[in-house]
Amino acid sequence: MCTLHRILAVLAIASAAIMPGLVAPPAWSGENPSIAARQRNEKKAFTDSEIIEGFMKTAFGAEYHLAGRVDRIRKYDSPIRVFADGTRADRKAQLAKIVGDVAAKVQHLDIAMTESSEIANVRVKLVRDRDLYRTITTFYGSERAKEIRSSLDPQCLSGFRKNDNFEIEHSDVILTVDNGDFVFFDCAYEELLQSLGPINDTSSVPWTMFNDNVSMGYFDIYDQYILNLLYDPRIKAGMTVQDVKALLPDVLADVRAWVKKVNNLTE
Repeated sequence: MCTLHRILAVLAIASAAIMPGLVAPPAWSGENPSIAARQRNEKKAFTDSEIIEGFMKTAFGAEYHLAGRVDRIRKYDSPIRVFADGTRADRKAQLAKIVGDVAAKVQHLDIAMTESSEIANVRVKLVRDRDLYRTITTFYGSERAKEIRSSLDPQCLSGFRKNDNFEIEHSDVILTVDNGDFVFFDCAYEELLQSLGPINDTSSVPWTMFNDNVSMGYFDIYDQYILNLLYDPRIKAGMTVQDVKALLPDVLADVRAWVKKVNNLTE
């Protein structure tokens, strides 16, 4: 997978509804053998240091960054509304389930679908694989599109624009609709979540979908920790590494309780 992080005019490139408290997996997980197998074998117990390592490595930095500061927390500080732009009704329905799943599992994240492109701050463009690079060119221009293709050769892409306070104002996600269900789910989860802030892919953390060597197709426990840490109200856009480190012990204790509850974890 691949993520494109736009900071205003500066480019930085980096590689469904259930109610809170319910623990039933997304309806499609049992329908896709690859996803179901991964969920059965998922690692669910992590030390504090393992969680903190993944959070710091994904919430700060950018995998391939051309310019602009990436040493601060970047996140939305407003409700997030997602608009699906495309003609495939089935993929739109699957995206809505994914958005609902994320909303149910991230405690302080206000995210939902919208039918209005006017009020959306996350736009998901659904395209055929053969139209992917033409769409990337439309979004980012021919020169940037060439750089993306030669450097990353993505199957999907996402990016965001932030303001001077490091608050994300708008995100774009590009997903292909005709590469099979597993690729769609894997791309949709990763790119949607990265468009919310944890932009930096890392190959040194084996449990996160923000690792180019890892494919999931669902919202795993480890990444629930990362997103819940990021969207805790005490973690604010613009914070530095040192700012965040001072808060993490208390924030992580609360996040652990939430993730345990929403997933019915016994450990």
